[in-house]
Amino acid sequence: MKTARFALLTLMLATLVSLTAVAQEKPLKLGKEIRLFNGKDLSGWTYYLTDPNKKMLDVWSVDPKEKIIICKGNPAGYIRTEKKYTNYVLKLQWRFNPVTRQAGNSGVLLRVTGEDKVWPRSVEAQLMSGQAGDFWLIDGAPLTTPKERVNPGAERNRIRLKTNEKPIGEWNEYEIVVNGGRITLKVNGEVLNEGTDAEEVAGYIALQSEGAEIHFRNIVLREILP
Repeated sequence: MKTARFALLTLMLATLVSLTAVAQEKPLKLGKEIRLFNGKDLSGWTYYLTDPNKKMLDVWSVDPKEKIIICKGNPAGYIRTEKKYTNYVLKLQWRFNPVTRQAGNSGVLLRVTGEDKVWPRSVEAQLMSGQAGDFWLIDGAPLTTPKERVNPGAERNRIRLKTNEKPIGEWNEYEIVVNGGRITLKVNGEVLNEGTDAEEVAGYIALQSEGAEIHFRNIVLREILP
């Protein structure tokens, strides 16, 4: 009898695991494409800088010929969307200065809430050279990842599976899926990190100015529909 019950329990558990896997593989239902950057100007974006005497265009500019956003990197701060988003697939491309090929730092802040400051409550998709695909949990933002992803020297940092960035100065692509409590980071077509138990709240999307010139283009969002 015990053997039969154990076999039944095992079968039920296997079925549950199978159903969960199928549910996770179910294609997302996506809304229409929203171009967060129109290629011409910074319409739809606002900003915050640590130097109150600086304006957005002192740090952030647009090259309409190349259709790119150029961030000088100083002073520290960010541009963020004027609208809030909760669940979405975000794609964007970035590169550091292709002339100097200088390594640098930046990040994509997800579900930004609270007051504008350096840095606001959010989950950061890291853009530091060699570390794209890392998470940083800012101002208490929660995210659960496997223990081996937790940086023992900085628990707010959740380390990527590997580094697959292109040489500095070349374009890279992020695909970021923010869906309920789950956030997935895909760099250049490969899933490098994933976390669960994130706050499911509407928040802004921000691009950091953090010490180095960085360029952005093709910033496209599609909301995940119920």
